[in-house]
Amino acid sequence: MRDHDGHDEGGQGHADHAHSDRSDHDHDHGAGHSSHSGHSGHSHGVGPDADRRWLLIGLALIVGFMSVEVVVGLLSHSLALISDAAHMLTDAASIGLALFAMRLAARPARGGYTFGLKRAEILSAQANGVTLLVLSCVLAYEAVRRLISPPEVTGGLVLVTALVGIAVNIAAAWSISKANRTSLNVEGAFQHILTDLYGFIATAIAGAVVLTTGFARADAIASLVVVALMLKAGAGLVTAASRIFLEAAPAGVDPDAVGDQMASVENVIEVHDLHIWEITSGQAALSAHVLVVPGGDCHKVRRDLQAQLRDAHAITHATLQVDHLGEDERDVLQISTHPPRQASGHCEDAHGPVHTTRQRVP
Repeated sequence: MRDHDGHDEGGQGHADHAHSDRSDHDHDHGAGHSSHSGHSGHSHGVGPDADRRWLLIGLALIVGFMSVEVVVGLLSHSLALISDAAHMLTDAASIGLALFAMRLAARPARGGYTFGLKRAEILSAQANGVTLLVLSCVLAYEAVRRLISPPEVTGGLVLVTALVGIAVNIAAAWSISKANRTSLNVEGAFQHILTDLYGFIATAIAGAVVLTTGFARADAIASLVVVALMLKAGAGLVTAASRIFLEAAPAGVDPDAVGDQMASVENVIEVHDLHIWEITSGQAALSAHVLVVPGGDCHKVRRDLQAQLRDAHAITHATLQVDHLGEDERDVLQISTHPPRQASGHCEDAHGPVHTTRQRVP
């Protein structure tokens, strides 16, 4: 029986790859069992399956055109082109960091890093998001300044460059879409490319307006559109990465609903100390303390719970401490939103709500 105090709310005290419990079942003494799930066929956030070749193709396209765009933007005095180029720089950085994170994440777990370096991609995503936010603030300031006092803009040059940029971004987005997008970094890079594509469309429209009407402020307005897209992408990356760092439940997973479903499994009396978090993007993990009816088959309950978690919520990393309910705990069956009382004899320092069945043990 595993000591309950070994639970770690942050999840770092649990093995990355769980194993099935093979300990003997002690019916006479109601012995508890620490049970760990087996898993197979699941996809990790980043790893060797990610297609680096497609990312490198996208990176080459972005870097090559970005260099051209900076030169043309300076020659044509177009802030829209320069802001697009700045955005493409963050795209290139995000792809480069994603490639680097893949190499780190592929390293096996060893020493004090029991999960390996799987969160390297989350660090990278956080850095990319913060960079986008800072850069958008700088460009917004410059765009407002140019709205007040617009410089002369070469509309034809801006239009041609933007049209080429649209083609390049379509090619880059298609290339990155072929890679493994379960990684937050890869998906972030893909979304960045899409915002670049929208930005180039706005820039092309601005170039056409300047060319046909001479309205120079159209360039600064297009720049503000790009800034808005950068803010959205940056905020999305920072929010997603922060949720993982704070060990929040994966998006779309309600821990209370999961706990109620677990408590509804046959022979389960109570589920508490339920924690659900993400090791890295696309790799959820769960731990819980489960109380079973006296004389119930702990191993069958554990298998049923693992099957439920896998089929209903795609959670294949589950660490379950399964114990029999003690004779003096038969009355502790009411639904509660508070940790179990000390009189129950289990988990005096339990965290979060308690999920119980409505039935009474006979």
